[in-house]
Amino acid sequence: MPTVRNVLIVGSGAAGAAAAILLAEGGVAVDLIDVKPDVAALGSGITLQGNALRVLRDLGVWDQIKPEGYAFDTLGLRAPDPAGTLIAELTDSRTGGPDLPATLGMYRPTLARILVERAAAAGAKVRFGTHAVALDQDGDTVLATFADGSTGRYDLVIGADGLRSRTREQIGVVCEPQPVGMGIWRAFTKRPASVERTDLYYGGTAYIAGYCPTGPDTLYAYLVEDVQDRFSLSPQDALATMRELAGAYHGPWDEIRANLTDPARVNYTAFESHVIDGPWHRGRVVLIGDAAHSCPPTLAQGAAQALEDASVLAALLLRDDTVTDGLWQEFTARRLDRAKAVVDASLQLTRWLLDHERGDVPGLMARVAHLVETPA
Repeated sequence: MPTVRNVLIVGSGAAGAAAAILLAEGGVAVDLIDVKPDVAALGSGITLQGNALRVLRDLGVWDQIKPEGYAFDTLGLRAPDPAGTLIAELTDSRTGGPDLPATLGMYRPTLARILVERAAAAGAKVRFGTHAVALDQDGDTVLATFADGSTGRYDLVIGADGLRSRTREQIGVVCEPQPVGMGIWRAFTKRPASVERTDLYYGGTAYIAGYCPTGPDTLYAYLVEDVQDRFSLSPQDALATMRELAGAYHGPWDEIRANLTDPARVNYTAFESHVIDGPWHRGRVVLIGDAAHSCPPTLAQGAAQALEDASVLAALLLRDDTVTDGLWQEFTARRLDRAKAVVDASLQLTRWLLDHERGDVPGLMARVAHLVETPA
């Protein structure tokens, strides 16, 4: 019998939707809420490493995701020279196991839709456009008061509400994401036939210029620079700025740059990072995903770590009969060090770039791959 009978999950992103699927299938009554008005996710594309794909397969959505994305098993390193010269072609580790690709790129809103629909099909009650204004703990239950004045009492609340987590604030955890010093331009556009994997260019007008195929005809391209006040630019000026920065990169970038024509498909965000260095729960409220830890996307492990959080937490809740200190200790032991190691490695790469230091990037990537190839 599960440790909890009913659960409120705040946030319908990867971590929240994954937890909803697993718990609902395990017989737990799940309410999944999100402050957003609908399932649409921000952003353009997403890179999913093998260990993320392993969890998605466990969620029963791999057969839906595979045809929507673009799978590949190698990583290219190119020079920021007039030819976009290919320097190296690295074989990526299949961290999800030999029967899954090393990496899959896909359109982020499509992933969000698939996960939320799967959660609803598993039995979770999904509500958008609402949030919990208060969480009052009373022994073994939590009374949630919602924005419309309604209430619900739950055995557990899971805060999966992202980087600016309201749940984190409500339970008194002081750990705010801190700026890293970099900003990233992203654009979603057509995929040239020559792009069949991610290639990374280090140096030039940006620290990193890269792209990831997301489907038969699409990709997302990105440029990482010193963070600047780009947020007030008009959509047209944002597009022009990204195209100008991309002018330093060639090879496949020449075709990609020519396809950057839609201002609505361009966005700019700043890199931030944090880790709650200690238990992620307070009483019967627990934080997972970006609410508990976040890292720059330099190693493409953000979604994977969020999915792993949900997988481990759900497995423990469905395994045990009661919520004990031992359950929380095991959750912390299985997730904190692993997530922190990924965050630290992502930050190490950003420091090398900011300091213009030639670090062992392939070695760093290999160490992270070795860490995450073992299931969490």
